[in-house]
Amino acid sequence: MVAAQGHLVDEDGAPLVFQRAVETLEAARTRAEVELAQIPAPKRLAPHAYAVEASVVVEGEELADGRLVLLHDPAGQDTWHGTFRVVTLARAELEPEMAADPLLPDVCWSWLTGALAARGAAYSEPSGTVSCSSSHHFGALADRAASTEIEVRASWTPADTSAGFPDMAAHLVAWCELLCTSAGLPPALGEGGGDGVVSLPNRRGPR
Repeated sequence: MVAAQGHLVDEDGAPLVFQRAVETLEAARTRAEVELAQIPAPKRLAPHAYAVEASVVVEGEELADGRLVLLHDPAGQDTWHGTFRVVTLARAELEPEMAADPLLPDVCWSWLTGALAARGAAYSEPSGTVSCSSSHHFGALADRAASTEIEVRASWTPADTSAGFPDMAAHLVAWCELLCTSAGLPPALGEGGGDGVVSLPNRRGPR
């Protein structure tokens, strides 16, 4: 370990607090339907980044997918109001009629905020978008059913613990719960729910 700009760093130059935050993320335990893997992290968003991708797979079928990126800038960034930032994407396919529900964006956002609250993942400065896109098929593809995809893009600043870095396990587990809920899975045994979180009816049929 050597000191650089007041931060303990390893041979790769990553501050110790970032290493510890990544360790808490890697130690997270998610439900069995979630498959996680580390992926290359973006280089331009912050000096240090760590990324994972996730898929919700049930009986061999992928029902939802997404990625979560943990960013760290020792100098902080004005829009973050902190030195860490979580950036996420979650996608799932819905039954087409669900896209017409005017409450769908609010409900999907509540899945995320409710999961964060239920897991005790303290945060600030949340921002995000909820988008729906529909696909209709014609010609040689006319026999395919119409499909609608929901996409939730969100970011927030995770609160530091008394150790000086965020407990990313809670944030990762909450985000995985958003993926599972988007996929239409019921809460796993032992999962808590956040106040104001609304479930949509079973909305997936055979592809």
